[in-house]
Amino acid sequence: MAADAALLDAVQREGAGWSLPELHELGALAGSAGTQELARLANVYPPVLRTHDARGHRIDEVDFHPAWHELMATAVRHGLHAAPWADDRPGAHVARAARFFVWTQAEAGHGCPISMTYASVPALRHQPALAARYEPLLASGAYQPGLAVPDGKAGLLAGMGMTEKQGGSDVRANTTRAVPDPASGPGGYRLTGHKWFCSAPMCDLFLVLAQAPEGLSCFLLPRVRPDGTRNEMRIQRLKDKLGNRSNASAEVEYDGALAWLVGEPGRGIPTIIEMVSATRLDCVLGSAAQLRLGCVTAADYVAQRQAFGSRLIDYPLMASVIADLTLESEAATMLAIRLAGAADRAARGDAAEADFLRLALPAAKFWVCKRTPMVTGEALECLGGNGYVEDSGLPRLYRDAPLNSIWEGSGNITALDVLRALTRTPEAAEAVLAEIGQAAGADRRLDQAAARLTDDLATAAKAGAEAGYQARRVAGRLAVVLQAALLARHAPGPVADAFCASRLDPEAAGGLAGPGIPFGTLPEGLALAGVLRRSSVPTSR
Repeated sequence: MAADAALLDAVQREGAGWSLPELHELGALAGSAGTQELARLANVYPPVLRTHDARGHRIDEVDFHPAWHELMATAVRHGLHAAPWADDRPGAHVARAARFFVWTQAEAGHGCPISMTYASVPALRHQPALAARYEPLLASGAYQPGLAVPDGKAGLLAGMGMTEKQGGSDVRANTTRAVPDPASGPGGYRLTGHKWFCSAPMCDLFLVLAQAPEGLSCFLLPRVRPDGTRNEMRIQRLKDKLGNRSNASAEVEYDGALAWLVGEPGRGIPTIIEMVSATRLDCVLGSAAQLRLGCVTAADYVAQRQAFGSRLIDYPLMASVIADLTLESEAATMLAIRLAGAADRAARGDAAEADFLRLALPAAKFWVCKRTPMVTGEALECLGGNGYVEDSGLPRLYRDAPLNSIWEGSGNITALDVLRALTRTPEAAEAVLAEIGQAAGADRRLDQAAARLTDDLATAAKAGAEAGYQARRVAGRLAVVLQAALLARHAPGPVADAFCASRLDPEAAGGLAGPGIPFGTLPEGLALAGVLRRSSVPTSR
């Protein structure tokens, strides 16, 4: 799974070439038969909630199959959680992103607590005393499941509680209340209310939004209090979900639960927004990983499957489909790792990269995550009836595919966030256009698309909220042009040419160009052999 030219080249470019040996090691492990069996078991035997013990006492335990714990232990051991925050090497976040990309192809569900633990650190740093207390344990390479006093564990995991049933994405409508509790020490509060979605309720710590006297605020809530007693966080039930079956998502209620203030009172959203940004990055990485897995699964199958006397890949129409999926995968991978590089440099104080990330990340989150279900469905179809059977692994991939588009802001939320970035942070548009401008002159179609995008961004920034109806169009065009620019600079010529021809140039495609067209409708005259090599598909064309 680490034999991915687009990934390896991007990791080198973004300053984490030093991590490639471990990436290859993890890739080999992710693709092994043993790991595939762990992934199957973790999904066949999903988590089970035990609310009470034999004597009727609340315990609120979630039981997982041992396969889940093995997958989690590997992820933590390889630093896919908060380890980069304790690593001073340039490219540490890129190295972590690449490992996350590779390992999540083995099994996506357990990536949820891993991702939230990674994202919790920048939010926690708004309260230095809490960060000093818990950050070393969050960054630890030790996986220690089970309820215990956080300070006494070898390693911690962090979750999140924002969504309430009456508010959804509108967290300002939250009703959970936080009352100061001086007896609990500095910054101590008691929380009472509910969360309709509490991600990964087995975690040790949770960042939670609640209404303090000063307004919506952010809090750190432990499952176990410092005195060893269980905190008043009651798991009401686990969600019965379409996909992501191996991971537990819960409805919880707080009844005077102990928590500590993180950041300033009444500033909960600005405090937790950095956590949202980091988890959005993982949404892009996870979706790009799914695109890659679907693409290579289909490519491997059609390279071997015989029909009507020839391999499927030797039929021009199938070659067009696989090449089209390859283009989508390569573009998503390149964009995801570029964003990880920006996150790495922004964490080290690079203001220009932070500006780039402010606009490019929500656009990429909108676009790449939207494309994933379509690519997965097409990849499944390449296997015919075999793809519809659980043994192929594609049904699980298909069920998981829509999740990242919903998590951390569904399509409309992220598209509108693109508009907010344009109106509130003019430097963000300048940074993205400067990135695209580095490919100027490489491709006529790209130059034309970049000029149109420049006009679109200026118009949207001027219109502000009134441009809301166009938000999806603007976000999608920005992501596609940015992908094309990255491919024009860094991908083999046949890949960049085919992407620009099929995504940017309606004339070359006979009117069938653009993201709304079914895969496999590539223009004639493209060097498909050069594209297919990127998904390791031998071809006679």
